[in-house]
Amino acid sequence: MIVTTTPTVEGRMATEYLGLVTGEAIMGANIFRDMFAGIRDIVGGRAGAYENVLRGGRDQAISELIEEAQALGADAVIGVAFSYSAIGASDSMLMVAVSGTAVKLA
Repeated sequence: MIVTTTPTVEGRMATEYLGLVTGEAIMGANIFRDMFAGIRDIVGGRAGAYENVLRGGRDQAISELIEEAQALGADAVIGVAFSYSAIGASDSMLMVAVSGTAVKLA
């Protein structure tokens, strides 16, 4: 499955637009990860635990997008866009959402 942020697939023509496909992942906050991220904020450096959570959420959302596109018989998903949001009480959860257009290619 081709998944791209571009509106076309170079060298291939979209012959049929199958519709919007999406994927979402919501991850809860972890008190220990939050505590160590707070320490990183004070002393500087990257928050590797949060980066791993974001990466995992993004991968999960993309997998859901691909599953939805495959169910429609798509060859590709074009125009893919990502959104990241803090949600829930006190912004205690992170949501990663991805969307795009499922297409058939020539």
